Amino acid sequence: MKFGSFIRDKILQISLIVFGIATIEMFLLAYPYGNFIKIYIPLSLLILYFISIIVEYFKKKLYYQNIYKTLDELKEKYLITEVIENSSFVEGKILKEILEQIDKSMIENVNTYKYLQEDYKEYIEMWIHEIKIPIAASKMIVENNKNEITKSIDEELDKVENYIEQALYYARSNTVDKDYYIKKNKIEDMVNECIKKNRKVLIGEKISINTHDLKISVNTDSKWIVFILNQIIQNSIRYRKEKGQAEIEIYSVKGKENVILYIKDNGMGIKKGEITRVFEKGFTGTNGRMLNKKSTGIGLYLCKKLCDKLGMAIELNSIKNEGTEVRLVFPNSSYIDMK
Repeated sequence: MKFGSFIRDKILQISLIVFGIATIEMFLLAYPYGNFIKIYIPLSLLILYFISIIVEYFKKKLYYQNIYKTLDELKEKYLITEVIENSSFVEGKILKEILEQIDKSMIENVNTYKYLQEDYKEYIEMWIHEIKIPIAASKMIVENNKNEITKSIDEELDKVENYIEQALYYARSNTVDKDYYIKKNKIEDMVNECIKKNRKVLIGEKISINTHDLKISVNTDSKWIVFILNQIIQNSIRYRKEKGQAEIEIYSVKGKENVILYIKDNGMGIKKGEITRVFEKGFTGTNGRMLNKKSTGIGLYLCKKLCDKLGMAIELNSIKNEGTEVRLVFPNSSYIDMK
């Protein structure tokens, strides 16, 4: 609060006070009072008024400065009404009451949308579980009637299953902290589960998998890590080279502060200018827009989001036409110490 702004706000009040003092001075001049009284009374009234203005200014300035300071220190600024001090002047009390009413209204509004979001999330999860039944039945029919046509249908059903799984994890990604279970898991078990999920397409596309140095345990949620690995491996499969032997190498390295899981392929690679954007939501890049390789741009975005929630890092390096390397970094100093 600037003093000039405060005085301008008081201009009407000051004008009336000055007019009142001038009127008193005119009456005093009309009577035979001494010069001391004629000067003392108006001057003392004017001085006392300006002292009251200065006291009021510093009182309000200190109060509002404390509000701004508290607001800057608060991470959740909507909690300002919980920590703001009671005011000794009327305007401050009114301000606090207004903020409390606004805060109450905001909380009610947020809770309404939170309920709607939870309701929609529950519906999506229910729908996903329901849709898995006809998909499983279709795959069973395909299994009992093997031919070239049903083989193609089976491949498309696998793609549908992947998109459904992606939708399920996307729906849960904002509440992952309520859905994960951290415990000690072997990297080898999680990698093998992911390879098993993709075995048909790996065999069908004649993609070789080289795994080694995976007998290391990390503190994490195996379900979420398998999903993350699945997205990475499917990208390696989708963006493999059309010519030459496609290879995927998976191994881990244990350091003092972390364990790093490497997933390398010798596929199409990513343009240098696009590497920094691969974790953006909806970003598909040049490869994703290629014929027969259309992408949603959700897979790596979800991987990054889930890794952040799990307290780990995901990193990516790539060279165009040479391949891509993805690193999952598991910190040793986990916030949950598993013995």
